[in-house]
Amino acid sequence: MPEPCRESEKRSMDSAATAADGLTFRDAADADVDALVALVESAYRGDSSRTGWTTEADILEGRRTDAEGVREVMKAPDGRLLTVERDGAIVACCQLEHRGDHAYFGMFAVSPALQGAGLGKVIIAEAERIAREIWGVREMHMTVISVREDLIAWYERRGYRRTGRMTPFPYGDERFGIPQRDDLRFELLVKDLA
Repeated sequence: MPEPCRESEKRSMDSAATAADGLTFRDAADADVDALVALVESAYRGDSSRTGWTTEADILEGRRTDAEGVREVMKAPDGRLLTVERDGAIVACCQLEHRGDHAYFGMFAVSPALQGAGLGKVIIAEAERIAREIWGVREMHMTVISVREDLIAWYERRGYRRTGRMTPFPYGDERFGIPQRDDLRFELLVKDLA
């Protein structure tokens, strides 16, 4: 179970999050796991992901995550899995992890039916605000598959910069999917939050 928000963090998160587009941000709960797995899968893998623009279906087959992976993010000692709801339905999520002088942003998924309408911008801005105001960090880090030029360009328009620092894709570990190409790597993107 994720570490509960301190009351001041919860108030800060709730007040900013509910104002934008009728969205509610909250920490994921055990009861959300199945819905979060379905959301992440729908945003990245299989035919359903093709209705949005974040699909990885052409470069990776198999699963993007599973219940164990979602629970692992939820239970990270210095992290949280933010669940985003609109009208009581989960429409997006993102991982935030406090890593000393920076925060890590991952497991970002928006329902394919809602992609392209500005929802992602609102969510990433809220994640950055939490990292800056609650954790006091100066940078946000993330890793993106380096061949995802359209996705990297989207992050660049939000102020992230490519570092050229690459880490290998975990070929052979099907928890990350089944690669359809042999040139996959993760690139570190960084944004100054100060």
